[in-house]
Order: sequence, then structure tokens, then C-alpha cells
Amino acid sequence: MRRPITLVGTVIFVATALACGHAAADVPVGAGPTDYSVQQQPAPGSCHYRSAATGDTLPDPACTPGAISPRVTEETLDTTICRSGYTKSIRPPKDITEAEKRANAAAYGYSGRLSEVEYDHLVPLSLGGDPNDARNLWVEPGASPNPKDGIEIRLAQLVCGRTVPLAAAQQAIAADWTTALTSLG
Repeated sequence: MRRPITLVGTVIFVATALACGHAAADVPVGAGPTDYSVQQQPAPGSCHYRSAATGDTLPDPACTPGAISPRVTEETLDTTICRSGYTKSIRPPKDITEAEKRANAAAYGYSGRLSEVEYDHLVPLSLGGDPNDARNLWVEPGASPNPKDGIEIRLAQLVCGRTVPLAAAQQAIAADWTTALTSLG
């Protein structure tokens, strides 16, 4: 009996997702900006960096698939990510992110100095990434600013210029930030 129930739930989920204009492989949706608290991170040593074809570091998709804010949609672009000051207005406080950064570093097995890495949003706030969902944050090796930052800026320009759909940009950067621009044409 469980199998038909699961199948019905799956069919309803897929039908609902398609009706809303989203593919089943969408980036997970987080809670969005809230009263922030320290989020539980993956278990120590459970996440593993991967390398892009360029040699740049990518997060473990099982630990960091990305997550988006439900408040940012095509309909809300002008009042959210395309409004000056939006990302600053939703950024979690440093005391929250510092505690999460330490735990996330342990999850990824990073043992270097935390001052030398960025606790980065895989789907950036400028593209509607969830500000404090553990699925959207990872300890990104290397200095900041870094090559990913330039890609984030260009994608935000394309989305706000209505050249690239928001969901396409979010999916592209979550899949592989190093190929996000070229994958969108």
C-alpha cells in the first residue's frame, strides 16, 4: 500500500511543480529571511569538495545543493534582488554565520585558517539564494573576492535585465558555478 501512496505523492509533486513553471530538478526552497538562528550543519567529515574542469573548487552536492528564498520570484525582482541594498538587508548577523562557518568547515574537513576562506552562498543572495539555509552555505577555499563573485555579479545583471530567467540562473550556478554563464548561452 505504501508504494501507490508514494507514487500519488510524486505525481502530485511533479504536476504541481510543472504547473508552477518549475522542473523537478529545481534548487531546494529554504525558509527565506527570518529571525536568524545558528543552523545545524552536516556531520564532521561528511562533505567532500569536488573539482570543476577549470580546477576551481565546487561544493559537495549532497551537502550543499543550494537553496533559494521563497520571497524572490520573477514577480518580485524589482522589490528584492534588483533593488539596491536588498542583499545587505537580509544578510544573517556575523555571530550566527561565524558559528556555522566553524561547523561547516568541520563538515568539509577543512582544517586551515577560517580567515582564509569564505562562508559562501552557493546560490548568492543577489540571485535569490536563501540567506541562512545550511544547504546553501559552504566553506569556499580561497580568498574573497574570488572568480565566483564576478560570475554572480554578471548573472544578477542578466536576471535584472530580464535577459536570463531567475530560475535558470539559480539552477546554473547551483549545478556548477564555473560553467553557469556558458550553460545559459
